[in-house]
Amino acid sequence: MSGPSHVEQEVLHSREQLLRYLTSGTRPRSDWRIGTEHEKFGFRHDDLRPPPFDGEAGIEAVLNGLVQYGWEPVREGGRTIALTRGDASVSLEPAGQLELSGAPLRNLHETCREAASHLHELRSVAEPMGVGFLGMGFQPIWKREDMPWMPKGRYAIMRRYMPTVGNLGLDMMTRTATVQVNLDVESEADMVRKFRVGLALQPVATALFADSPFTEGKPNGFLSYRSHIWTDTDPHRTGMLDFVFEDGFGYERWVDYLLDVPMYFVLREGEYLDL
Repeated sequence: MSGPSHVEQEVLHSREQLLRYLTSGTRPRSDWRIGTEHEKFGFRHDDLRPPPFDGEAGIEAVLNGLVQYGWEPVREGGRTIALTRGDASVSLEPAGQLELSGAPLRNLHETCREAASHLHELRSVAEPMGVGFLGMGFQPIWKREDMPWMPKGRYAIMRRYMPTVGNLGLDMMTRTATVQVNLDVESEADMVRKFRVGLALQPVATALFADSPFTEGKPNGFLSYRSHIWTDTDPHRTGMLDFVFEDGFGYERWVDYLLDVPMYFVLREGEYLDL
């Protein structure tokens, strides 16, 4: 559910367009790359509260400060809501969690350098404002109502929708953060193999990187409260996907699954339409 909302749009007329899009993404092994998405919570040094979007020490000011490092601002409604630089971008999650959507890189060493460079740039801009950033799975101190909302059109739609399908979707939006990885594939069979391994290892990864034991300043009884959040967010688009492990799984079965998931919105001429 994360990622930049400013990518080029294509009007969809048929199922085959989705299939072509997926199959066009295959690459020979020699061209494989790794893409990393890295989210973190902002907090003010003086009172530890999350910074709002507006103001001299707000999230938009942080984004605008990063422009000095060659980032290009992306605007929605006249406000800076994201940045781009080459194949990378910096975007916002609903409560201002700052996300680096990294460039496609050749190996983990390049990924490490990219993340370190991003955190250095962010620190140099945010620290003079009295703002810091924290990498955790769940906001450890503040209540849902204490979290700010970013002025992005799709988040307003999701904010209305989430309470209709689960009890913790708004917590997922405002009080969770994560790290994600994107991997290349060389064929449909390679996609199936990696998809199955990734799903099978998800519980292991959750346990290894468990980092959300606090809620509103107190132990919550979980090692990963973030993973608990996802059990009561939206049953249409979460959970273990058993059909991925069935014989015959491939691009067509995946597209059919996607087409059965209820839509949040469509983007037409720059406007998000609630569906």
